Parts: sequence; C-alpha cells; structure tokens
Amino acid sequence: MKKGIYCLILSNPDCSIKVGALGEISFRPGYHIYVGSARGAGGFARVRRHIQLAKHKNKAPRWHIDYLLLNEQFSLRDTICAETTLNLECMLARLMPGEPVTGFGCTDCNCTSHLFFCPQNPQTAAKEAFNKAGFEKDQVNSHHIA
Repeated sequence: MKKGIYCLILSNPDCSIKVGALGEISFRPGYHIYVGSARGAGGFARVRRHIQLAKHKNKAPRWHIDYLLLNEQFSLRDTICAETTLNLECMLARLMPGEPVTGFGCTDCNCTSHLFFCPQNPQTAAKEAFNKAGFEKDQVNSHHIA
C-alpha cells in the first residue's frame, strides 16, 4: 500500500459547526486546506475514505476533518498527495498558506493547526508548499474532486 502525506482543499460559505471536543467553530467563507498523514497501515486509503465520506456522508466522524466532510456547508474540491515514508506532515503544515484554525487536526503533535483558511483558492500555493517540503513536481499528485 502506498503511503505519504496529503492535503484536502475544501470550500465553504460563512458557517459555524461543532467539531468534536473542539466545540463550535466559526468558519469564514472561502477555502480551507487540511494537511494529513497517510503513513499508517492503510496508506492512501485514508484519502479515499475522505473522498467517499464527503460524497456519501455515511459514516460517523473519526477525525476533526470528518466533521467538515460530513457537513453540507463544506465541499471537497481537491486532493494533493505525495508518497513518502518520512514524517513530513507537520513540516508541510508549517509551509501551508493561510490562517490557522487553532487546534484543528493536531491533537497528536505540537503544531498550532493542520487546517488553514484562505479567502481565495489555494491550490497553487498548496502545491508550492509540497515543493518547499522537498518534493519534485512529478512527485506531487493532485486530483480535482468538484
């Protein structure tokens, strides 16, 4: 099973939703980038799970990002993935553009956040973050979802 790191790009209107133990969070209208790891046993099956959850909204939330994927206000737009066996998730999060949503997706590390708000579509800047993390352009795969 291929493994690595990824980001999800979501769009949303102005909204407020409850995100597990984080409680109610207000989200400004625009885009949000989520940085995650697919280095566990299932590898990139985690990204496929995220895509299916956003499409079918048919499972209970397991991670912070699931609350957004399950919410009708959020639309999954793009995925960007890179294969690696190295623990680069936090470095990638530090390189992402936008304003951090404090505490989101980072309960197992010391990062401020793994979710970032951008008023405009951040796809190009997100790909540049992968390049800054050491990935060549041909190592970074992006897929448009919606």
